[in-house]
Amino acid sequence: MSEHEKKTTSRESWETRLKESEKKNPPRPARFTTWSDMEVPLLSTPEDLSAVGFDYERDLGYPGEYPFTRGVQRNMYRGKLWTMRQFAGFATAEETNKRFKLLLEHGQTGLSTAFDMPTLMGYDADSPRSLGEVGKCGVSVSSLDDMERLFDGIPLGDVTTSMTINGPAIVILCMYLAVAEKQGVPKDKVRGTLQNDILKEYIAQKEWLFPVRPAVGLVIDTIEYCSKHYPNWNNVSISGYHIREAGATAVQELAFTLADGLGYVEESLKRGMKIDEFAPRLSFFFDVHNDFFEEVAKFRAARRLWAKLMRERYGAKDPRSWMLRTHAQTAGVSLTAQQPYNNIVRVAVQALAAIMGGTNSLHTNSMDETLALPTDESVMIALRTQQIIAEESGVANVIDPLGGSYFIEALTTRVEREALAYIQRIDEMGGIIESIEKGFPQAEIANSAYHFQKQLEAKEKVMVGVNKYQTTEAKRALDTLYIDRSIEKRQRERLAELRRKRNAQTHQESLRQVREAAQAGQNLMPSILGAVKSYATLQEICDTLRGVFGIYRETGSF
Repeated sequence: MSEHEKKTTSRESWETRLKESEKKNPPRPARFTTWSDMEVPLLSTPEDLSAVGFDYERDLGYPGEYPFTRGVQRNMYRGKLWTMRQFAGFATAEETNKRFKLLLEHGQTGLSTAFDMPTLMGYDADSPRSLGEVGKCGVSVSSLDDMERLFDGIPLGDVTTSMTINGPAIVILCMYLAVAEKQGVPKDKVRGTLQNDILKEYIAQKEWLFPVRPAVGLVIDTIEYCSKHYPNWNNVSISGYHIREAGATAVQELAFTLADGLGYVEESLKRGMKIDEFAPRLSFFFDVHNDFFEEVAKFRAARRLWAKLMRERYGAKDPRSWMLRTHAQTAGVSLTAQQPYNNIVRVAVQALAAIMGGTNSLHTNSMDETLALPTDESVMIALRTQQIIAEESGVANVIDPLGGSYFIEALTTRVEREALAYIQRIDEMGGIIESIEKGFPQAEIANSAYHFQKQLEAKEKVMVGVNKYQTTEAKRALDTLYIDRSIEKRQRERLAELRRKRNAQTHQESLRQVREAAQAGQNLMPSILGAVKSYATLQEICDTLRGVFGIYRETGSF
């Protein structure tokens, strides 16, 4: 009897005995699926790998080497733990500066900055559009003066800083670079990441300023300028996080994120840049959702697929161009107001999935973020979650511990292939910009979100404390962070003082240069840097660009 026949006979015998067992213990749900509704096999065997044509050297290989399935560093966390970033930003620059210093004192290894809604939309704190929103969901930054206060006493040459902003990202970046210059930090020592992913705004998060094509042009301006002058700055963090939070499946998150990345690559090449000049500084940002194995497979598939696309489609020669380096954040959409202490457990499981999947950087959400901005105590619990996993669990001691698992390898390949099929559909539409203008990613995500909501309502998917295991006990009150409305008044007064003190002639001339550069289609980084240094405000610069580019309004689809 051949080995194959022995295995087949053995499997059939086991399945016969299984059916007898299921008479006593029938399967719990009718279908077993991942959180994204992918069918989960009862049992994985070597046959699953044969079915997907798995090849160890080609598909898995070794850490730090093509195709990077097992990680982008050769010794991974044995050599350097992932960067622990806790998203921080609220009220004024001074108050957020205190939170930054607290986190650094307690072992955080990178800063991650959240901005308030007016800043995200390119409006100053004293704009009528900003009323009631100043400092509420992040820090208020309207000028270089605010940015100087935000990083006061923090040497920018010694930390890496991530800034989560997109529409007016080029202006915020210029403010940060101006602060670094004032501190005397050499350009090659300025390290960090600007989110700057405007394409995902049109797909999912909906925080835009300008029409799609000029907005993408601003992203390419930053890539072009920083590739020449700030070699260790990550110019765009291509963000699947918000795509997933909007209701995408794991496959859609991966596919649309990589498609966005390909869009930036294509536009950068059109500028005359060579792939290896800018690709090494592209970075990624993924959500980490509830399904442990699906998330691990997603991270591994992402690295492998990006490496293939960079090497095979674009002919990149530098191995750094093949590497998908990623930040991850636990799923904000999974946090529940019901039984909020459950969120601590959810975050721990999600964080472990990101680490087992090989993330390079991680933010863990705080348990109270579904109620308000997090308190110092809840932020510390979230940071300690990462530190306990790093120092106590042992998972950082071995590289890709799930590598070689029949289930994980088959699932990784499936996620990769289904994501590639989406990318090929987008290619057929003419690329990601055209597909966004046609509403394709938006419709796919909306359909997935609707499908999942129906599953929740039918209890086909379970959220503990929400649609199962509810309690009738009175809710235990949590202390939450309160943002005093007086900060809005203080910010308005500060802006009025700034406008009185700055040199009016220099300020007006700098805005004229921004307008003329935009009209001429020039790279806007130099002129915006000049405007920022003249203490032109965020809104003044953005309004100047709105006057040239116009504004964007989405056409609905049903």
